[in-house]
Amino acid sequence: MTHYAPINFTEKYALFHDQWAPKVVAEMNDYQFKIVRLEGDFIWHVHVETDETFIVLEGELRIDFCDGMVTIGAGEMYVVKKGIEHKPSAEREVKLLLIEPRGVRNTGEETNERTAINDVWI
Repeated sequence: MTHYAPINFTEKYALFHDQWAPKVVAEMNDYQFKIVRLEGDFIWHVHVETDETFIVLEGELRIDFCDGMVTIGAGEMYVVKKGIEHKPSAEREVKLLLIEPRGVRNTGEETNERTAINDVWI
């Protein structure tokens, strides 16, 4: 039997407090919807094969690029195009929804201490 219920972000965020570790809450075709908590600086990285969508639910996110930056506030979104090197950061905790294809590594082509395990459902 199919279970019909909305995904409640407040309930999902209450289930975890680790940062920079996206959690999958839904899939649509080959795309995953991931929630994540961010604070501080991430690493410079690039996704060669895909765009990456950032939707800020709470807080303010800064994304630096080699030739500029963008600030995204609650209720706003930004799409980083594939092949563009970028570095997200947040002075205070940000709650974010990411939309990207299944299997995309959060650190792009790099693997380091910030690389999160993929396909962690919550």
